Amino acid sequence: MSLKQKLVALGLSSAVALAGANLIAPTEAPNGEPVLHTYLDPVDIITACFGHTDPELELNQFFSEQQCIEMFAKDLGKADRQLRRLTYPEQLTEGEHAAYLSLIYNFGAGNFQTSTLRKLLLRGERVAACHQLTEACGKHGCNGFVYAADIKLPGLVERRKKERKICLKDLYVEQNH
Repeated sequence: MSLKQKLVALGLSSAVALAGANLIAPTEAPNGEPVLHTYLDPVDIITACFGHTDPELELNQFFSEQQCIEMFAKDLGKADRQLRRLTYPEQLTEGEHAAYLSLIYNFGAGNFQTSTLRKLLLRGERVAACHQLTEACGKHGCNGFVYAADIKLPGLVERRKKERKICLKDLYVEQNH
């Protein structure tokens, strides 16, 4: 059974499971396979499985694959509820939903809530909002979504490019000829 199927079996919608399996898991875990123990991420946050963080995690904890999938499903469900609340009343395309879910999973709902990306989205500037994934400007200058603890991470640069591509896939973009 694929990761997407396992997530759907745990009650996630197909769109959320697709985003989790195809966009989030490959960037949060090597080869999309859960890390079955706690470790320090690139900015020294104790993490496990598919990028799961929790104040109760400690180094040298171990988890089964099933525990990791259940934690991932719970984390995805929480991020999805936050996304829906923060983008209401907009009806997101599947691509926008996947991209913004990945961003919230990675950067948190609070950062999404105050972002220029969200402001553009709620004003109906959907293409411009998608482009914010790679062009966001913040305290570090542009591309603020690629920094963690003041460190520019190449993995985040690549993740934001993938998110932008997915975000734009269902939106009509006028081409200049």
